Amino acid sequence: MIHLETIERKPGRPGREGFPFTVPVVRALERLDVAAPVTFFVGENGSGKSTLLEAIALATNLPVVGSAEGGRDPTLAAQRDLALALTLSWRRRTHRGFFLRAEDFFGFQRRLAKERAELAARLQEIDEAYRDRSGLARDLARGPVTGSLADMERRYGEDPDARSHGEAFLQLFSTRLVANSLVLLDEPEAALSPQNQIGLLALMLAMVQEGVQFIVATHSPIVLGYPGARIYSFDGGRIAAVPYRELDHVRLTQEFLTDPDRVLRHLVE
Repeated sequence: MIHLETIERKPGRPGREGFPFTVPVVRALERLDVAAPVTFFVGENGSGKSTLLEAIALATNLPVVGSAEGGRDPTLAAQRDLALALTLSWRRRTHRGFFLRAEDFFGFQRRLAKERAELAARLQEIDEAYRDRSGLARDLARGPVTGSLADMERRYGEDPDARSHGEAFLQLFSTRLVANSLVLLDEPEAALSPQNQIGLLALMLAMVQEGVQFIVATHSPIVLGYPGARIYSFDGGRIAAVPYRELDHVRLTQEFLTDPDRVLRHLVE
């Protein structure tokens, strides 16, 4: 299902100064068609793909998973200015969905581990304090803490610390997915092995059938291989639709995997 159809720069706001309006693709942006189940933004670091994705997330008012609310996140201050300069056109307006950045996921994992350790320490304190009292009194004191731990395990698994980043990322990602929603992802491959990147594609394939629309900024040739996706390259200071097999990311990866010795030898020479 298509929810968001187009992103446009508002007329009369072309003269803003400073970042992110100095980014060439932002300065040149007029109208971008994202009316596809899956749209990818791809480009070199600094090309503007993540900046525009962050501004779209703020303009849609989607929750930012694992981070401060988008309207208060200090790392998104400049992107909030860009969001105000955008007009979004909807086919079916949805308030369901989320925005997930790989960097927020890693911070979320650290915070989750800290909260889990604090709850475990609190249980030890309660057991020590109620050592000589009845089991009922101790159980009553432990109740709220064990409830919090149970809720954490229900949502994020029994032991987030014991799982790989990829497993934890897919767990978090899958628990947040709901039908008929818009999901924005920024470089999800940063937390995923090649095998887990394929797992991400499997989740996306299944959820598209449930009415989920995805817009994803990525470097990964595996993630970019989603069948029939719309792919926009941000390289060269402009946004242009590019077929999968013509992407520099894909061609370079294919050349390297075909003959890594030749590629490395060429670099050395």
